[in-house]
Amino acid sequence: MIQPPLAERMRPLSIDSVVGQSHLLGPGAPLRAAIDSGQLHSMILWGPPGVGKTTIARLLAQACDADLLSISAVLGGVKEIREAVVQAEALRGRGQSCVVFVDEVHRFNKAQQDAFLPHVESGLFVFIGATTENPGFEVNGALLSRAAVYILKPLQEDALRSLAQRALGLVGFSAQAISEQAWVRLVASADGDARRLLGALELLIPQAQKISGLIDDALLDRMLPQMMRQFDKGGDAFYDQISALHKSVRGSDPDASLYWFARMLDGGCDPRIIARRMVRMAVEDIGLADPRALTMALESADAYDRLGSPEGELALAQAVVFLACAAKSNAVYVAFNAARKFVQERGSLPVPDHLRNAPTQLAKSMGHGKEYRYSHDEPDAFSSGQRYFPDALTRPPVFYEPVDRGMESKIAEKLAYLRGKNAN
Repeated sequence: MIQPPLAERMRPLSIDSVVGQSHLLGPGAPLRAAIDSGQLHSMILWGPPGVGKTTIARLLAQACDADLLSISAVLGGVKEIREAVVQAEALRGRGQSCVVFVDEVHRFNKAQQDAFLPHVESGLFVFIGATTENPGFEVNGALLSRAAVYILKPLQEDALRSLAQRALGLVGFSAQAISEQAWVRLVASADGDARRLLGALELLIPQAQKISGLIDDALLDRMLPQMMRQFDKGGDAFYDQISALHKSVRGSDPDASLYWFARMLDGGCDPRIIARRMVRMAVEDIGLADPRALTMALESADAYDRLGSPEGELALAQAVVFLACAAKSNAVYVAFNAARKFVQERGSLPVPDHLRNAPTQLAKSMGHGKEYRYSHDEPDAFSSGQRYFPDALTRPPVFYEPVDRGMESKIAEKLAYLRGKNAN
């Protein structure tokens, strides 16, 4: 007879046996308070895979003596929602309370999510949704307003070890038969995911029993597949990590920048995505304080395209360090945004006659370009006093204010000199 997976056999039978999530289940924590009072409320459980979302939903219903009706948003649809409503009405008719649990609730579209609203409002059932995606983006506002959001955290090393030792006891394998180096690698490869850790043990234990009775580095090298870190290419892990990389570069911390760069590569991120973000960093956060940054970012992307992985990743790492160490300025970024806003607010002011193109005799007869002064013919190649804004702007705005860092400090000196000549 085929046994259920080890992760399923290890599911806790009571709230007190849940490993981790003490911020939700510990004394005085919100879900513990709901259990103690016997009053469940609708909620969204948000967290990465393998941290106990489904288990907690089951145990909450059990602790409050409510029937649990489960729907998978991956497999189900409106039909399953209707069936759950019928079952909930039947349970209410027998005086029983009900919890409807929706796994991967973000997979339901807006109409499907809306189908729960009248029944949540009427109190027909308590709604519990589980999601790995940010509910602020993936759960519609009406449902979200009727449910508390609780964030579940990846399991820490001590929690993972405790869980693994329990599992070893269940299958009759000694924890002493796992070397310390193997423990460290196993816990690291789980990346906070209990299901991943238990799956690895389930793979390793039979092989260890056949060979030496030990789980060590050599066995891990042979048997343990490369386990990807928590990194979803379109979800929160991606945006959080690339945000951390960008902010580390902006904060001029090359070591933290390399750390997040390596984390993203380790998680399976396409290096070209990071290369594109580095181009943005170069123009948004470094700008004219060091114009070489844009060249470096573009050339590192080109080097990666030529070399591929892993050799090309070194070129990207070099660019990451250069960008982190470069002088910083967002003056052009701020100036461009200010100019765009100004244009949107002031509309299409006409081009002054002296700046207009005069390709025809008619244009010339209308005075186009007539009083324009060619700057290269004047001292310092600068036509002092010549206006370049529309005539209606009697007090022209100043958008670009260079910072006193890097090359922009020289630009600031030059602009101050030229503006002084204009004022005289």
